[in-house]
Amino acid sequence: MELSDHKNSKFPTGYAEIIRRVGDIEPVKYGSTRNYVTGHVTFLSPYISRGIISTKYIMNEVLNRGYNPDQIEKFIQELAWRDYWQQIWISKGDAINQDLKNKQSPTENAAIPEAIVNAKTGVVAVDQAIIEFYDTGYLHNHLRMYIASIACNMGRSHWKIPAKWMYYHLLDADWASNALSWQWVSGANSNKKYVANQDNINKYCFTNQKGTFLDIPYEGFSDFEIPDVLKEVKTLDLKTTLPKQEPINIDKTLPTCLYNFYNLDPIWKKDVLANRILLLEPSQFKEYPVSQKSIDFVLEICERNIDNIQIYVGEFNDLISDYELTNIYYKEHPLSIHYQGEEEPRDWMFDVKGYYPSFFAFWKKCKKQLTY
Repeated sequence: MELSDHKNSKFPTGYAEIIRRVGDIEPVKYGSTRNYVTGHVTFLSPYISRGIISTKYIMNEVLNRGYNPDQIEKFIQELAWRDYWQQIWISKGDAINQDLKNKQSPTENAAIPEAIVNAKTGVVAVDQAIIEFYDTGYLHNHLRMYIASIACNMGRSHWKIPAKWMYYHLLDADWASNALSWQWVSGANSNKKYVANQDNINKYCFTNQKGTFLDIPYEGFSDFEIPDVLKEVKTLDLKTTLPKQEPINIDKTLPTCLYNFYNLDPIWKKDVLANRILLLEPSQFKEYPVSQKSIDFVLEICERNIDNIQIYVGEFNDLISDYELTNIYYKEHPLSIHYQGEEEPRDWMFDVKGYYPSFFAFWKKCKKQLTY
């Protein structure tokens, strides 16, 4: 799977290769260049989202190299954003599927501009990124914000359908991070909408385009009309094709470790003799569909890194009744709250839990736990 950065890097699926990538992080350069499409970003997001490595592990590995937290605060903050979004999902549950703080306004449709889906917005940097996105499953964070702003604030589409489109194709699909970021851009989860004009896009994407519907000063957004290119919208029929269910073999004398789309940690209970099952629930993927590329990525990660793992395509309750499972272990996640068994905590960066209305209220608590 090719990655759309200037080095044409790849997303390796072997655990040793992933850990080496953690060792390659340049956190100081990250802080100063991350907003540029060629910046020193980590390309670790798919591994964090799939629970292969944790934000805490990454932070500790970098700090153990001798950096003072002051030097790399921006890097640590960006990791903490991921935990922040997850804490909101845990606290608010399905409420994150609706406008969380404010009603998005104005909106004119509950769809997505065809120009975004077809990569024909006329904004070269955005269109090229979407084309590569379909090929790689990767989007630079700034491009995600540009696309969300174009859809919601220029095209006046409600955020949810466009957010589902992006989630579907993202190799690092994380519904909390994705949905709440879209709401942040659209003003549904923030006090101010995010907008970017063509000059901003040119600066961070190294283009020199003029004459687009975004080629206006920022004050021009106050009376912005939907451009013709964004007026045609469509709804999407996003579906996930899961593997065909095959019989699995269970040793009832052993405990069972359940893995899922959000937990593929290869070293979790590695030394415990156990049944290891990747649970793919059709109901989850009906509500939060993902692409074939994402499913293939999950299957390859499991095949390469988790010995003797078996796949069960079905609901949790069916798995339990079909195989009479009793001694079950799983990791906490908002999409696993219906599991029964021994829930184990995730590896959070900080001991800061619950809902905070802003990231910086959350970060203020987190920062106190850093040793400077």
